[in-house]
Order: sequence, then structure tokens, then C-alpha cells
Amino acid sequence: MQAAWPQQLLPAPVVEGRETPGPVVEDERFLLRAFHSFAQAAESLERSYGSLRAEVERLRRELEASNADLARSLAENRAMRLHLDRILEGLPCGVLVTSGEGEISRANPEAARLLGLADGRTALAASISGLARPVRQLLEQACRREGEQELSLPGENGDTRWLAARHALIADGASPASVFILRDISERKHLEEAQARLRREQALAEMSAMLAHEVRNPLETLELFAGLLAESGLEGERREWVGHLQAGLRTLAATVNNVLHFHSLPEPVRAPVNLGELLDWARDFFQPLARQSHITLSSQNRLQGVLLAADRHRFEQVLLNLVLNAVRAMPGGGWIEIGGHPSRDGRAAVIRVADTGPGISPEHLPRIFEPGFTTRAASPGLGLAVCQKIIQQHGGTIAAASRPGSGATFTLTLPLLANPAPATAAAPSAGQPGGHE
Repeated sequence: MQAAWPQQLLPAPVVEGRETPGPVVEDERFLLRAFHSFAQAAESLERSYGSLRAEVERLRRELEASNADLARSLAENRAMRLHLDRILEGLPCGVLVTSGEGEISRANPEAARLLGLADGRTALAASISGLARPVRQLLEQACRREGEQELSLPGENGDTRWLAARHALIADGASPASVFILRDISERKHLEEAQARLRREQALAEMSAMLAHEVRNPLETLELFAGLLAESGLEGERREWVGHLQAGLRTLAATVNNVLHFHSLPEPVRAPVNLGELLDWARDFFQPLARQSHITLSSQNRLQGVLLAADRHRFEQVLLNLVLNAVRAMPGGGWIEIGGHPSRDGRAAVIRVADTGPGISPEHLPRIFEPGFTTRAASPGLGLAVCQKIIQQHGGTIAAASRPGSGATFTLTLPLLANPAPATAAAPSAGQPGGHE
């Protein structure tokens, strides 16, 4: 690039024959050198500007490449986060993340279901303090102890739900976070309970074999001697005592048979039974025991002439179990009522045994008919289970109702004969139950 010099600044031509004055020539030379230096500086500046433009273009291309890489990285991170979120939401276990202050920062759908939260998003605005107290205690135990902690909770349908929790601490700078892994272990617990019941039933079967050898033989001997006493010519009250002794021994023999055949109880030998006479027998049979135990025994019998196709000996065993349980529950005395009446539609008979004992606690009430369940250390826990099995064999139901401190009531509901036989075909008279099988 060449600078365009103004015409008036160019050196004047030397005219031949004429001399240019000295000072004018020197000024022109000085100006020429100055303009020459300016032209060089301008040319250098133009080169620098071109280099700067090239550098700016290079930096622009590098910035665009960096922005493109950053955009790709953000997209990949976003996709990875969405992928991890989908995995977290699809996990079969619950994942709960909390801050050091107890605020819930993350909860997948399974954790929200197990903890009773509306959903994971709603849970973000909640805190551990807003959870149910048993759940808070479970999470606190998981924080304090190693390994998985377990807790039983009431289920929606009245059953028991089991929840397990494991804790891990994540140190994230100044604000550590807690991660809880939650699992529903109800199925495993129910399986363990079923296995425990099976073990109890196996133990009861072994006990039954022992009873066959240790109880049955001496019991038969007692029945023999009681029969000899009955034939010895006793009179009056003594004869009545022997009759009660024989009845008790026969009932005890029926109990042994029930225990021995609990797992394969044979079908009952059915015959028309007058339920009114059965309740009268129960009243007379238990009256001496009630007097001895300072218990008032009353009877509300509205079943006279009502017939049931049943095995009378097994029904005597049911009443024996229910009344003896009531007597044992009232060592200081009380009141027992044995009552019966037809149902409103006349198709069933209802028998109730009620007492004024301490009642049955709510946690025990659902389990009292389970084989082996008992609250007395000396009892095998078979009485009510046998009662239920006998009643079910006759197509009926047995139910228990109780309020702690207000006694207990057992209700038997039994379908009646469609075409009852005459009352004279009833079972043996009161106080003289037939022999056991």
C-alpha cells in the first residue's frame, strides 16, 4: 500500500540553471522522511490488524467448537439423568434421599407407596418428621444400627405389613445426605410364619404320639375302676358323684382322641341330638365345678326339642373346652352363662358361652383358634382349635367377641336338621354321655 501524497508536499523539481534555496530543500527532505515513516507505520498497523482478525476468527471457531462440545455434553448428561430416573422409578425397592436437616429431597414411586406419601413429587416438599411415628422409628434405627432393620405395620385389610430399611450416608461437602433403601418383606414374613405354624403342628403331632402312650392307657384304667364303683351299690349323692366322674373320664378320653386325631380327625358319627337336653346336661355337669370355683353358673335354654344332626360326644367336648377356659380365666370367682336359642329364620341354632373374666386382649383375639396358640405356659393350645374343627365338621361356625375387662363370649352357629327326627331319638340323657370312640 502506498500513501497518496498531496501535490503541494512533493519536492519541487529542480529547474536547470536555477538554484533552489537551501532551507526549502531541507524542509522537503524532512517531510519526505516523516511521511515515509508514517507510511511504514500504517503498513505495519494494517498487517497487525490482519493478524488480529485472523486470531479473532480462530478464537471464534474454537469457541463455536467448545460450545458445540458443551451442548453435546449437556444433552448426554440430560439423557443419562433421564435414564437413571427411569431406572430409579422402576426399581422394585423404595429409595428415599434426605438432607442433613431431615428434608426429603428424593423419593421414587415405590418409596412413596411404602411410606404412604401421595407421590414422589409431593414428597419433595415433606420431611421425615411428617411421616408416621413407626416409620420414623424404623428410619432412626436404620441410621443407628448396621444392616437391615425390620418393622411390622397394620395393613389396609387388617393384616400385617412388614417393612425393612437400610441406611447409607453420602458425604457431599458440608451438607451430607442420607439414602434409605426400603423393601416390603411381608411375603417373606408370612412364609416364615407359615413355616413356624408347620413346625408347631409337627411338634403337636409328636406330642400326640406321646399322649397315646402316656395318657390313654392310665385313662382306660381309671374308666374301669369308675365302672366298678358305679356297680358297687353306692346310693344317693355318692352315686351321683360317680356318675359325674364317669362322664368326666369319658370327656377326657374324647379330648385325648381329639388330640390324637387332630391332623386327621375322622368324620363325626351323626345322630339327631336334642340341643335343649345337651344344654341341660352341660348345666348339671358343670354345676359342682362352678360351686367349687365360686362361680355362678346360669342357663338360658330356649332349644328344648330343637334337633341337630351331630356327634354328641364331640359337642360335649366343645362345651367342656369353652367352660373350662372361662373357669380358668376367673380364679377369684365370677359368672358364666350357657345359653341357646334358634336363629330368627329358624334355620340354625345359636349357642353362647359367656363369662365375666378379664377378656381377651385385642392382639390375641385374631389368633385364639390357631393350633398351638396359648397364653398359658402349661397348655398345649389345642382346645379352641379342636372346637373350631368340630364345629366346622358340622357345617357351623364359632366366633369370639371380647372387650378387655368385660369378659368374653363364644358364639356357635349350627345349621339344623331339614327333617328332624322325633325327640325320643336324641342322645343319652343328661349326666350320662355315651362312650368315646
